[in-house]
Amino acid sequence: MKKRFYKQIPVNSFLASSIDLGALAGKLVFAIDVAKVDMVAAIATGSGQVLSTISWKAPMQNAKIIELLKGFKASGLNVQTVLESTGTYGDVLRFALETADIPVYRVSGKRTFDAREVYDGVPSLHDAKSAAILAKLHAEGLSSLWTQDHGDRRQLTAAIAIMDLHQERYLQLVHRLESWLARHWPESTSIFELTSAALLALLARIGPPADVAMQKKASFKLMKGMGHGLIDESKIESLLDTSVTTVGVPCEGLERDALMAIAGEAHKSIRAYKGAKLVVERLSVTTAANAMAPVVGKTTAAVVFAEAGDPRDFKSAGAFVKAMGLNLREKSSGTIKGRVSITKRGPNRVRQFLWLAVHRWVQSDPLAAQWYARKKQRDGGFGSKATVALMRKLAKALFHVARGAAFDSRMLFDRDELTAA
Repeated sequence: MKKRFYKQIPVNSFLASSIDLGALAGKLVFAIDVAKVDMVAAIATGSGQVLSTISWKAPMQNAKIIELLKGFKASGLNVQTVLESTGTYGDVLRFALETADIPVYRVSGKRTFDAREVYDGVPSLHDAKSAAILAKLHAEGLSSLWTQDHGDRRQLTAAIAIMDLHQERYLQLVHRLESWLARHWPESTSIFELTSAALLALLARIGPPADVAMQKKASFKLMKGMGHGLIDESKIESLLDTSVTTVGVPCEGLERDALMAIAGEAHKSIRAYKGAKLVVERLSVTTAANAMAPVVGKTTAAVVFAEAGDPRDFKSAGAFVKAMGLNLREKSSGTIKGRVSITKRGPNRVRQFLWLAVHRWVQSDPLAAQWYARKKQRDGGFGSKATVALMRKLAKALFHVARGAAFDSRMLFDRDELTAA
């Protein structure tokens, strides 16, 4: 790559007539390095040869780019655009391109990064070079058509964002409340979890232990009602008894108001979180997440579908595993054998939910529990590798379950090996 091709021409100064249409041979590739404001694109041939590099300000000058590409298209060229599939800064431009009926392709940001030195022998990466590399990778067939997200997936993603917002707020308040109870009512958390809606309602409406001790009858009625009759009455009575005998520091003045305010906000947040979670579960019923729900739970299935994608859109189970960042990598050289680990290049939240799903699976499935125990023993008593290995197995199973196959854990393990063990 010659350095002159890295020189950027502002879109207002660029002349479409400067491009030799004959050199394009009927196909123009517009490779875009996406940024928040300063966009750069390489105008290249179908073989990846860069003819010119232009720059513009997004989103203010996006319309000029669309008009430019429409002009090339009107001249009979097959115009294709290619972007990296990272972030959301390119979504506005991508929407405009799709509206103008200009196909958009995407290339993994990892491919662009890895090709930085191979491309021109220099281990650097800047906007113009990134655009040139995108054009080359597209020419080599290492891109894929960027189709619009399904409406149901977008709705589910938005619902999960709302759920996460309430959950983060609720956990933040609960952690703050923990320090207050450790000072003023330390016995309470040994009887009820801090996440108990009944305990939060008691603290928010009745107050600290001194107030509870004076209103034991009302407190009992409140907690029983909040538990919808599912909380053991003896457990409630034990908590109320500690309000009288607590060794905690009595609240003075505004300390009482602060404790009640924090508990009140935590109670509101947990109710909002549970409501948002129900919306997520309801929306997932009409998607491929519904088929995965019996295996990993409704919320986990919804997160997998929204964050990693519809398993039915992947060509293989391995590709689906890779989209979650669960594919393996090894860095070895000569006689030195590197540690094998997962790439973690997929959405982190999917792996978090699958991690929890695996531990629920181990509790309910004897085969999974036996395999996990053996793997953990081989690893010296550490269970993290065993958990990740089960996450990979579970991800592959979800790929087939989404396509209508029944989940059968016996297909995931060597039963003869486990029986012999």
